[in-house]
Amino acid sequence: MKFFDFHVHSAFSEGESSLEELVSMAKKLGYSGICFTAYPLRKKEENFLKVEIERVKKEFGVEILLGFEARNLRELKSLVRRRREFDVLLVRGGNLKLNRIACETPEVDILTHPEFGRQDPGLDYTSVKLAAKNNVAIEMNFREILVSTGRSRSLILKNIAHNLKLAKKYKAPIILCSGAITQWELRSPECLISMAVQLGLELREAKLAISKVPENIFKQIAERKSSDWILPGVKILK
Repeated sequence: MKFFDFHVHSAFSEGESSLEELVSMAKKLGYSGICFTAYPLRKKEENFLKVEIERVKKEFGVEILLGFEARNLRELKSLVRRRREFDVLLVRGGNLKLNRIACETPEVDILTHPEFGRQDPGLDYTSVKLAAKNNVAIEMNFREILVSTGRSRSLILKNIAHNLKLAKKYKAPIILCSGAITQWELRSPECLISMAVQLGLELREAKLAISKVPENIFKQIAERKSSDWILPGVKILK
């Protein structure tokens, strides 16, 4: 079984990147691939990052995807228009309106930490049903638990468990991610699986959330890059 961490951040600017350190650590921990996630960049920085990804991918033999994370509706709209130019579209959760819009947008792959900064879980059954319909994965973000800034860890665990329970009930995809911003915040697949089990997933479900669900995103990427693809649910039939 191959494991993937599809939400890895890092401080990044043109001319410098800690991508090598992240990928080296991810490989040691047993990952077959990661999604290097950035907030929208200037075109020059984006091009530099794409070159870096190809270089590091060849050096370490680890699959590296490029993901962009929208922090607001303006960024989301812009990234949706450019959907074929990068691999994974993530939306930074926390804002109720943005959570809902992310769940109803089929171009979105992952809604990250929907409970971010909140006293409540940030999702209800309507949003999760939309996520299931549009194949938007609901994330369990380990960094939320690790850092827990401004909120009690027990509240964060309670809210994440609530969202996992809703996602299970309505059959929305669930994905486990470290949310790491340095190589030292990466966690092994076994660690993420164990935490997910503690929060209500069955062992089999937890393993799928870090293997099969990312692999399904790989398939969506391949389909999106096909010349027949127009937009989600629409393609040219020959």
